[in-house]
Amino acid sequence: MVLALTVCGIVVALVVLGLFLFGLRRRLIQRSGGTFDCSLRWDVADRPDAGGKGWSYGVARYNGDRIEWYRVFSYAVRPRRVLERALIEVAGRRLPEGEEELALLSDAVVLACIHQGTRLELAMSEDALTGFLAWLEAAPPGQRVNVA
Repeated sequence: MVLALTVCGIVVALVVLGLFLFGLRRRLIQRSGGTFDCSLRWDVADRPDAGGKGWSYGVARYNGDRIEWYRVFSYAVRPRRVLERALIEVAGRRLPEGEEELALLSDAVVLACIHQGTRLELAMSEDALTGFLAWLEAAPPGQRVNVA
């Protein structure tokens, strides 16, 4: 009986520790400011599938001329993807279709982009999209910016 209670106590403590580390990591990412919720679908085909597959929920952070994208359900302290402002080309925007509506946040807008020849899609709120497009257009003089 004592062994079972000890094992249960350790399991509960590990779960609480894991949740605490998730929260601490998110707080550290957001500490420098300039973050927004952003789902990402990497290496999308020319005609994306509306089945909702391939989307990863994350947090994006502005860092100078880069966007650093972190997966939400990860313990990694380094960004999963880094997008350079000068290399992002916006190909268009659309509303989620089909099962994508279930895979993304309720107010999401999907932005199709090309980054170093790789097609990707970012899904974010309308407010975050406005900020993202303003950030793209605010590139220093002499930098190429491709916004559709």
